[in-house]
Amino acid sequence: MEKMKKRISLELRSRNPAEVVELVVENCRSSDGEVEGLSEEYVALEVLSMVNVGLSSLAKLPSLPKLRKLEVSDNTITGNLDALAEKCPNVAYLNLSGNKIKELSSIEPLKNLKNLKSLYLYSCEVSTLDDYTDAVFELLPQLTFLDGYDQEDNEVPDSEADTDDDDVAGPHEVDDDDEEEDDSSEGEEEEVGLSYLMKEGIQDEEDDGDYVEEEEEEEEEEEEDGDVDGADVQGEKRKRDAEDDGDGDDDDDE
Repeated sequence: MEKMKKRISLELRSRNPAEVVELVVENCRSSDGEVEGLSEEYVALEVLSMVNVGLSSLAKLPSLPKLRKLEVSDNTITGNLDALAEKCPNVAYLNLSGNKIKELSSIEPLKNLKNLKSLYLYSCEVSTLDDYTDAVFELLPQLTFLDGYDQEDNEVPDSEADTDDDDVAGPHEVDDDDEEEDDSSEGEEEEVGLSYLMKEGIQDEEDDGDYVEEEEEEEEEEEEDGDVDGADVQGEKRKRDAEDDGDGDDDDDE
């Protein structure tokens, strides 16, 4: 199996150790059961995974002040976790599942990890002890989740499980689909507003048209009334003229 030191060198990919934020070294082999190939040059390292590499101790773990997530499951670690608390004080997530930890006293040094929030010990012999869950929460009061569950037996929320990955990747970016949906909804609102205004305008024009038609009808009625009155006046005038002519004829006869 490939040596752990060589694997770390390959994982660097010509990068400067001081620039590495996440390092995954899995399924290789430590030559003496100790951490090898890592140094204090990894000052920016936040996530370290050393799963199934034959570790029996973390005593040679270098100082990694920014380390927040440590995966060392499926090894043969029995205890001696004092170095972890001393050299990686900001660890918030620690996976020790599948190791050889048998007693609660072996994890007591983790009390000094003040930021420790999630701890995994399943498939370790210690997890078979009576009152295991309550005992661990009592021993490590800063702990929120043990083996994926809180003290009330509630499972770790997805948001909590993804926190480390999101922090490493950087700020959450707005999804393009969300932006498109927002733009689409705004466009629909504008279209509805425009349609409403157009409908109102059409209704106003129809109302104005009705008003004009009413005025025209009133004017026509007035004109008809005027014609009738004129005809009556003219008829009266003709009647008077005829009577006057009749009186004139009588006078001539006399």
